[in-house]
Amino acid sequence: MMLSIKKKDALIIVDLQVDFCPGGNLPVPEGDEVVPIANKLVEHFEKQGGQIVFSRDWHPDKHMSFKECGGPWPAHCVQNTRGAEFHPDLFIPPSAIVVSKATETLKEAYSAFDGTGLSETLHEAGIERVFICGLATDVCVKSTALDAIKLGYDTYVIQDASRGITKESVEQSLKEMKNVGVKIIESRQILSN
Repeated sequence: MMLSIKKKDALIIVDLQVDFCPGGNLPVPEGDEVVPIANKLVEHFEKQGGQIVFSRDWHPDKHMSFKECGGPWPAHCVQNTRGAEFHPDLFIPPSAIVVSKATETLKEAYSAFDGTGLSETLHEAGIERVFICGLATDVCVKSTALDAIKLGYDTYVIQDASRGITKESVEQSLKEMKNVGVKIIESRQILSN
């Protein structure tokens, strides 16, 4: 199945940040490998007139998700630190929208739609289909895709442009997403057009 990108489509690149890549505080195995694929997708969407969105974790320094505050994760993506920056090789065009999530100390947010106003922004732009990729398949990519389906978007996850924490949890997450109608695709199904 080949997919042509149009103005009513959005690409959502989830959390391609320094802390989630090898060498960061909460690295996803091979997380940096998706950067070249993401860049090709960004260029393609820009050329075809699609909307491009980058989400990022943007935590205050005592966020509830951090182990030191009783949460499950080591401190990561703290606002205005190097770890919170997007991967240095990531291409971010001037037209892109950047949404920041989990910005409140006592509120967790895994989805790019959670508390960011993203759905309203996409709705106003007439977006009907969303294509999601990034880090991690089994955490924030999954949460973003499940929210997108609930919000009524025709939703695709680009598998080869995403990486997850473990093979087992990625497989489980893909199954969970498929069960609610998310379509799992490869980047070549978009880029070949």
